[in-house]
Amino acid sequence: MKKKYRIKKNEEFQEVFRRGVSTANRQFVVYTLDRPEQPYFRIGLSVSKKLGKAVVRNQIKRYVRQCFLELKEEVVPGKDYVIIARQPVAEMGYAEVKKSLLHVLRKAGGLKKRGRTTDLA
Repeated sequence: MKKKYRIKKNEEFQEVFRRGVSTANRQFVVYTLDRPEQPYFRIGLSVSKKLGKAVVRNQIKRYVRQCFLELKEEVVPGKDYVIIARQPVAEMGYAEVKKSLLHVLRKAGGLKKRGRTTDLA
């Protein structure tokens, strides 16, 4: 994932936490912050040491980044997303992580609406 799509600085994380809206399920907490001046989305990842050793934490981060790469056409641009992984993610495989991330992003309004348009005219 390109650097411009990442949130790396502590101040940027803090701004999303302060001004953003949180949505959660059992596996993830997602903070979203609207950035209308930004033509793309950015993600920041937070995986606590409580989830496991570095290998496990890095694997979780790789899974989440890969999900965003696969979903980049569906993710709403102009937003910052901070994803916090919770304990159950440590035992999940990639398919389960993707399904759970899709669920929480849909719940947070982070995915574009599907192509179901109804013409009333």
